[in-house]
Amino acid sequence: MSANRVFVARLAGCTVFDPAGDRVGKVRDVLVVYRKSDPPRVVGLIVEIPGRRRVFMSIGRVTSIGSGQIITDGLINVRRFEQRGGEVRVIAEMLGRKVSFVDGSGEATIEDVAIEEQGQDQSEWAISQLFVRRPKTSPSPFAKGQTVFANWSDVRETVTAGEAQSAEHLIATFSELNPADLASTLLDLPTERMFEVAGELSDDRLADVLEEMPEVEQIGILASLGDARAADVLDHMQPDDAADLIAQLPEGRGEQLLDLMEPEEADDVRFLLSYAPDTAGGLMTPEPIIVSADATVAEGLALIRRHDLAPALGAAICVTLPPYEPPTGRFLGMVHFQRMLRYPPHERLGTLLDQGLEPVTANTSAAEVSRILASYDLVSVPVVDEHHRLVGVVTIDDVLDYLLPADWRSHPDDDDDIAARAAARAQQETGSIPLIRDETAGRRTGNGTS
Repeated sequence: MSANRVFVARLAGCTVFDPAGDRVGKVRDVLVVYRKSDPPRVVGLIVEIPGRRRVFMSIGRVTSIGSGQIITDGLINVRRFEQRGGEVRVIAEMLGRKVSFVDGSGEATIEDVAIEEQGQDQSEWAISQLFVRRPKTSPSPFAKGQTVFANWSDVRETVTAGEAQSAEHLIATFSELNPADLASTLLDLPTERMFEVAGELSDDRLADVLEEMPEVEQIGILASLGDARAADVLDHMQPDDAADLIAQLPEGRGEQLLDLMEPEEADDVRFLLSYAPDTAGGLMTPEPIIVSADATVAEGLALIRRHDLAPALGAAICVTLPPYEPPTGRFLGMVHFQRMLRYPPHERLGTLLDQGLEPVTANTSAAEVSRILASYDLVSVPVVDEHHRLVGVVTIDDVLDYLLPADWRSHPDDDDDIAARAAARAQQETGSIPLIRDETAGRRTGNGTS
């Protein structure tokens, strides 16, 4: 091993590589088993491989740990991880636990765990030290307790095995995870625990996470929140994702939340819900970048640099006549960001319009939109109403959400089945083959139908 002592919290998110340098996945947790007198022994790592499947990798397969990466011997069992009796996940179950010092000096909270190679042949890993924080002694709200390192033999847990840490501590541990990874982590928790952690997330963070979750879990988490909090979270979601979620709720509940949302955000959601779910209007995002024909390349590039802008929306800028909020004035065309990069900053965007790209109408079928995106290698396509006013854009991720079955987030093992069902749906809608009814297939929709 290149490192013989590692703190577990720093392993979360580390990339795992095989001997050839190919990426295997990311570390999500460390698995240990308790022993009667010795410190808990490390049995392996929980690794998330492509497809968001959690698998177990024995610690004996690890050949190197260092510089934020882990090298393995290349052998890994891709069977889905299932926790067995007696096994404890360090990050999900140990961090945040209360311990008491055996010398009677008080209690502390576990904030990190160090694992270290044991034995002369260094073939075994075990917990060597705990990084703990004592209770604060100052009444100041900004004060923190003293932190100390403690050997396993110096402390005794004051909670029963299997009790989870505080939601706040778990959130801090995964603060740097992207929304998709955090959503996957929450889905791995027991239901009540997932609700608890979700309730402690900030509104914008929870909104990002909900957008990456299956519908059942979205509805469950939203139901666990108070009406006011649920409305605030919906305000932070992308309008199309919020519309998809509200469409799954009972009509009365959906209207109640819409009434509590910010009027501008609620109007966008109601606007999307007015379209059939299998049309461009039902799939589109009503918040593209919109500018006048007199805007310059420099202004356009500045707009797509916004950190909160989805990459698909930043791939092109829409040019219209005033007003510049959907539904806009007459749609003039789109300018792709690559085209902007080829011209000087002062060039007017009205002279750079893509003359070959025709917009679709709000009633265009989703199948036709997918063909247009594929045929012309586009990331997004503009949507106009009967008066040729821009009402939104359909992006590639909107189309993928439509084509994939509703349970694609919940069953990452069924990659071949997902691809087959998506292809069958697309072919059926074009009339090329009959669709064989599949009761398990579905999709995320804008009105609650599948």
